[in-house]
Amino acid sequence: MTDHAPAAVAPVLGRTGRRCAVASLFVAAALLAADQLVKLWVVHHLAVGEQHPVVPGLLWWEHIRNSGGAFSLGSGSTWFFTLVMAVVAVLILWTLRRVRDPWWAVALGLVLGGTLGNLADRLFRDPGFGVGHVVDFIAVPHFAIFNVADCGVVTGIALVLVLIVTDRDLEASRDR
Repeated sequence: MTDHAPAAVAPVLGRTGRRCAVASLFVAAALLAADQLVKLWVVHHLAVGEQHPVVPGLLWWEHIRNSGGAFSLGSGSTWFFTLVMAVVAVLILWTLRRVRDPWWAVALGLVLGGTLGNLADRLFRDPGFGVGHVVDFIAVPHFAIFNVADCGVVTGIALVLVLIVTDRDLEASRDR
């Protein structure tokens, strides 16, 4: 191995890191757009509390406004969830600088996109900035009502857990 080998590897890692960051941001933007477009449809076509069957007995749309977290827990602490989501988004963006594995990029993109989708509701929906209520609408029997952003967060976290259990390093390039 020559003295120039480490310098030759650096551009590959840099390029891989940029690709992973761009992929992650693309996944986040796509999820955020899908979430906000579907919520826009729900807000304009379903009254709060109205149910619309999709698969009778198994899946229906039901427009609710959630001021709390998962399962409507912490309904009186909307500002706290806004703060937590903002911190999570910043931490993910900071972490993306180190990501070299495409699966980590997808996982973090899903969590980021879902976080931003619900954060947008907290920031820009009634009753006001930072304390807005999240639009939830996907209902299944004996479970919470949720939205597209929630699906992204849960899927992304599940993928993160799989990556951790399978010992995949977020900084290890798979190009080599």
